Parts: sequence; structure tokens; C-alpha cells
Amino acid sequence: MKILVTGGGGFLGSHLVERLRRDGHDVVAARSADYDLTVAEDTARMFDDARPEQVFHLAAEVGGIGANRANPGRYWFANLAMGLNVLEQARLAKTPKVVISGTVCAYPKFAPVPFREETLWDGYPEETNAPYGVAKKAILVGAQAYREQYGLNAIFLLPTNLYGPRDNFDLETSHVIPALIRKMVDSEDEVVLWGDGSPTREFLYVDDCVDGFALAGERYDGPEPVNLGASHEISIRELAELIADVAGYEGTIVWDGTKPNGQPRRSVDGGRARELFGFEARTHLRDGIERTVAWYRSARVGVGS
Repeated sequence: MKILVTGGGGFLGSHLVERLRRDGHDVVAARSADYDLTVAEDTARMFDDARPEQVFHLAAEVGGIGANRANPGRYWFANLAMGLNVLEQARLAKTPKVVISGTVCAYPKFAPVPFREETLWDGYPEETNAPYGVAKKAILVGAQAYREQYGLNAIFLLPTNLYGPRDNFDLETSHVIPALIRKMVDSEDEVVLWGDGSPTREFLYVDDCVDGFALAGERYDGPEPVNLGASHEISIRELAELIADVAGYEGTIVWDGTKPNGQPRRSVDGGRARELFGFEARTHLRDGIERTVAWYRSARVGVGS
């Protein structure tokens, strides 16, 4: 099959491109250097160049709490614009199927845990990442509307927090696991972490997420959003201790209570994904962190400290 992956040079995208090529597909990995998907003309040119039978829309502008607080307008605009341009060009090109990556940040701040897909509209997202989460929810609405009016087979997946090799380790924009790994591998005496460590999160190893997207691309054609999770909730404090143990960090961990915690709890119900296309995560959190720490150390040596 001829498959287009937007964000194909990114963290999740690069892993998905490798998997699809191993499965024998002809894959076009679209990168931001080649196409600015916030611009309709660039998006149209991408579809003309690729002529895909299936699209995985993974391109996004995203980061951790600090990056979301610094870029609320940009994250709202860029993610919404990319999603609506991809949907419109898929409609015009009569693309048979579009698989869209949503985000766990779309869930209401106080949604019952574990998050179930039917509660997605029961409240406003956590404030620090609301513009990004709301933009992604709007793309879900667009996908369902295009299905109803134009017959576009667009499906929407909600992966929980991802981590793994080739993640973003830039401390200005990274998510919590790569940030913790970088701080603990690169520091000896003290690391300062935001909040008080009490919030909980669920983390999905990148290869497991790739399995979920590939299975949904093959087996799922419905209008309802579907969670992708790992069925394991852990506090940020426990996570920091786990990463310190794996990384061999023996220094001090300081919690900065003047910084925000973010959403109090995040964990998703994975029942719909199991039912509809047989997805279950396979990688234990410690195993995934060990692989990610090893990758970071090898990449760090390769490019210099």
C-alpha cells in the first residue's frame, strides 16, 4: 500500500515509518522541512506528491508543561491548522483512509480515572495544555463531520504519554521521561523537578504505540475515538525514583513547589482498543526506561556531551 506519514521524521513518526516499511508498504515520510502543513498549499502539494492510499497524521507541535505555557497560541493554531488541512486535502484526494493521532491532553482536567472515551466532552482540559488539547478535540469533530458529510474514513486515536528511543530530550520542550533521563544522566549532585511529584501519569512505550497505530490502520474503521494506553499508572515522584535507579543517579532530587503540577491524574481505559482491533501494550515501564536510558547514553556519546 502507498502510505503517507505526516511527521514522518519525528519521534513517533520515524518509528512508525520503519514498521510500515518492514511490513512491505511504500511509505512517504513527510517532514516539516519539506511541507508546512499549517499552509493549505503546502498540504495540497504533499498529497499531490504522495498520492496515498492511507494517511497517518502524526505531525504536531507539542511539548511538556513549560513549552505549553510558553506557546499556547502557537500550539492551538499549528495543531488545528495542520489537522484541518490534512482532512480537507484527504477529502479532495478521495483518500481511502486517514488515521489521526489525538492526545490524552484532550481529556477534561477532572475526568474520572481511568479516562474513558465517552467522557472526552465532560469538561475543560487541564489549563497548562488546554489550547493544544482543544485543538486536537476540534480535529476529532472535523473527522466525524467529514465522515458524515463526505464519507471520509477518518479514525482518531488517543495515545497516552509516549516515551522511548529518539524522543525529544531538549529540556525546554521535552516531556517528563526524557527530561528526567537527561537531568539524571547528565547531573551528579542535584536535579530540580517541577511540582511536588504527586500527579500520576500512564506511559506508553513508542514501539507499543506503533503497534496500536498499525493495527488500527488495518482493522478499525469507526467514527469513535479510541484510547491507546499501557494500563499502568505511576506518580511522578515514583517515576523519578525509578529513573534515578535505572540511570544510577545518586544525587539529590529537589521538588520545586512553585512550579505547576499539571493534570492531577492521567490514565486511560484501553478496553475499546482491545475490543475493536486487538491492541494491548507489551512493554513493562522499567524495561522501556532501561532501553531509553541506554539509547540516550549512546546518542550522547555519538554527538558529544
